[in-house]
Amino acid sequence: MFGRGNSNNNNNNTKQPKAGKIDTLIGSNTVIEGNVRYEGGLHIDGTVKGNVYAEPDSGSVMSISEKGVVEGDVRVPSIVLNGTVVGDVYAYHRIELAPQARVTGDVYYNLIEMAMGSEVNGNLVHRVETKKSPPQNVEKLGKPGALSPVNGTAEKPAPILDRVGQK
Repeated sequence: MFGRGNSNNNNNNTKQPKAGKIDTLIGSNTVIEGNVRYEGGLHIDGTVKGNVYAEPDSGSVMSISEKGVVEGDVRVPSIVLNGTVVGDVYAYHRIELAPQARVTGDVYYNLIEMAMGSEVNGNLVHRVETKKSPPQNVEKLGKPGALSPVNGTAEKPAPILDRVGQK
């Protein structure tokens, strides 16, 4: 209406993150101390000192601007990150790391997109999206007799070797 030319003919070829609808906004002068649980769209310009969580199957999207900071773990279906996370990030479906993204912690993802300039100071761990939820009793995993997260069977401890190839 106010621009020149046809509004349907957009010549802007710059790629913008696909953050979607924002239901909740944490403003740039806001500090939240505590965990945040949300559904829908969450945009962070301020600081969250706590964990951020959305249900894996909710389709929720979280975006963190270049001014936004999360000091805690993030567990969301999709995230567009251009700010800072000090903690682990679990993106059940997709994560997009924009040029100013900084993660100090591990990133668990199904699909990832990283722009030049983004940083991850931790591990990148690919996890295939499944319909089943992760095992709830994680403290028993890895112990002899515990249920395997892969097939639900009990694990047997590996034999101790005194010398190479001998039991």
